[in-house]
Amino acid sequence: MNCLISKWLIVMTTVLGMTTVANSADPEKFRVYFGTYSGELSKGIYVSTFDAATGKLSAPELAAEVKNASFLAIHPSRKNLYAVSEIADFEGKKQGGVSAFEIDSATGRLKLLNQQSSGGGGPCHLVTDAQGTNVLVANYGGGSVSVLPILADGKLSPASSTIQHQGSSVDKQRQEGPHAHSINLDPANKFAFAADLGLDKVLVYRFDGSKGLLTANDPPAGVVAPGSGPRHFAFHPSGKYAFVNNEMTSTITSFAYDPAKGSLKEIHTLSTIPEPTPGNSTAETVVHPSGKFVYVSNRGHNSLAIYQCDPATGRLTALGHQSTGGKTPRNFNIDPTGSYVLAANQDTNNVTVLKIDAATGKLSPTGAAIEVGIPVCVKFVPLP
Repeated sequence: MNCLISKWLIVMTTVLGMTTVANSADPEKFRVYFGTYSGELSKGIYVSTFDAATGKLSAPELAAEVKNASFLAIHPSRKNLYAVSEIADFEGKKQGGVSAFEIDSATGRLKLLNQQSSGGGGPCHLVTDAQGTNVLVANYGGGSVSVLPILADGKLSPASSTIQHQGSSVDKQRQEGPHAHSINLDPANKFAFAADLGLDKVLVYRFDGSKGLLTANDPPAGVVAPGSGPRHFAFHPSGKYAFVNNEMTSTITSFAYDPAKGSLKEIHTLSTIPEPTPGNSTAETVVHPSGKFVYVSNRGHNSLAIYQCDPATGRLTALGHQSTGGKTPRNFNIDPTGSYVLAANQDTNNVTVLKIDAATGKLSPTGAAIEVGIPVCVKFVPLP
């Protein structure tokens, strides 16, 4: 979209009282933060600039040093960033950490505010709530979920709520116990959803943001087939449907969502790969802002699976696959204009740019790419 037209649309939506997509000096330029695993090529969180008018990424710069910042979350105010430290020995205990940062609006660099325990070992995913008053974190190694209140200055308080998952499933090696792999909130900020790979369930909790409290819901979970290993979960923009990728079986399950009860009812489950691919596992689920398409990353097949979503039923139709131009695509994200996918290829240390066809949802490589060491998370922030 032409930049001048974009600016005109944002002005008009403001005048009409509608929600704007980006409050930015240039609505087609964004900072992009990359979470990474620490190693010889990576020291923490990196930042780049993405131009949605051209599909180009600037060379990344180190924004903050932090160990194993494998997943990031942006505060609704865009003034703070939160990151897990996917470790098992935070402050000498068998737990991971969560770091709070202040975003420098001029440079994009990050200033560490404080760190807190994640409430369990190996935290791998986190989100902020809609009011920006809490961080919710999933601990894969510890099999638990926690809520950490956010103070007025952006710092984190110790956990106000931690729930330890219990149980196992059919794969005695990978599902010997609980492994909370992600946590998300519904559009109303009333229910939290924890996809637990070890239990083959998406556990549902009632969420009280004012108290930072999680309590078990009734019904307590959405269930997938035994041995599936649910990983990452995403809502449809309508709030009527949700989708979870199942890491161990390379599948995606669609759910119908009842916002009054917080319940998930399976619609159907589809494969994410076109043919058997030994060693493949899924990683991320992202719904296009239009709600028309859903994408899932395949590690092993090294592709994004593409689906069309029926807005009347929530059923998915497979549209094909697109290589991510690298090995082991972990997390990926769609830029706020809905025009491009940025795919983080963990084992080839690169982030590639794919163009989205707005009519068909199909993806095509642009040739644009940058080098980032062990990239595993992609988050956008509009330029101020």
